Amino acid sequence: MRLNIALLILMTTAMTGSKTFSQAPNIVSDVITEYRYPVNYVKVDQDTQVAYVDEGEGSKTLLFVHGLATYLPSWYKNIDALKSKYRCVAIDLPGYGMSSKGNASISMNEYAMIVLKIMDQLGLKNVVLVGHSMGGQVAVTTVLKRLDQFDQLILLAPAGFETFSSEQATWLKTVFTVASVEDATEAQIRANWSLNFYSMPSDVEFMIQDRLKMIEAEDFNAYCQAVVGGMHAMLDEPIFDQLKNIKQRTLVVYGANDGLIPNKYLNPDLTTQAVGERGAGQMSNVTLKFIPDCGHFISFDKPEETNEILHDFLSK
Repeated sequence: MRLNIALLILMTTAMTGSKTFSQAPNIVSDVITEYRYPVNYVKVDQDTQVAYVDEGEGSKTLLFVHGLATYLPSWYKNIDALKSKYRCVAIDLPGYGMSSKGNASISMNEYAMIVLKIMDQLGLKNVVLVGHSMGGQVAVTTVLKRLDQFDQLILLAPAGFETFSSEQATWLKTVFTVASVEDATEAQIRANWSLNFYSMPSDVEFMIQDRLKMIEAEDFNAYCQAVVGGMHAMLDEPIFDQLKNIKQRTLVVYGANDGLIPNKYLNPDLTTQAVGERGAGQMSNVTLKFIPDCGHFISFDKPEETNEILHDFLSK
């Protein structure tokens, strides 16, 4: 019961797996599905490489930051639609996908610094950060570090708009542990993935298969630690009170039927609309949208509607 409750938290895709293999001959980047686009790497410190894809060109660069327990393929449907007008760069945060595992410290501040290092090393100009869920909290943290460098910001089902008391945060960190990530079953993985969607699309199956295959990897534990560390970092480094400092033209989009935000156990009286309105209300130059019949994983649940909203925002 505790595990099931803990899964209804501010995060993106499901994050539990069943560790049933006695040997781990491969690493995560060997076992997951080959990426649709060519993978490049940038070294952000002595021991950490970040994988990224770089498609399209245009006057603006969209830098996509994924959510908790997912990876850059979560942006495929956006890159496919937007690369004809914009340069689209999507990254795997350290601990995820094709990036290094177990080397970087896990915090919103550290992730933000990594995003800035990538921008600097790749010489990216006119950057619009596009963050989903935890990636939204990372994006806000990044912009706050260089307020004069960004003109626009896009947040999709962002974490950080919903707030938690210290007691709630402590409880969440107590029940959501590395062991709970490692030891859940395939049935739980599939059930938890379904929480991300209003109607789960069939083409998300490759991501579920990747999660199952990752259990075989020798660095699976490092991935689990990154997931748990990310959730803890979101709670330990809240952004709500700093949203008032975001003066950039900002787009905030939630699925009207988000099953993860708000947390249904800890904040049962809250609605997604109330969370979105309260967070957006802190910012002075914001457009807030809700997509009907859409869950938390906006980019795969309602990609056409999402891309239309992004096109409209970016073209103005």
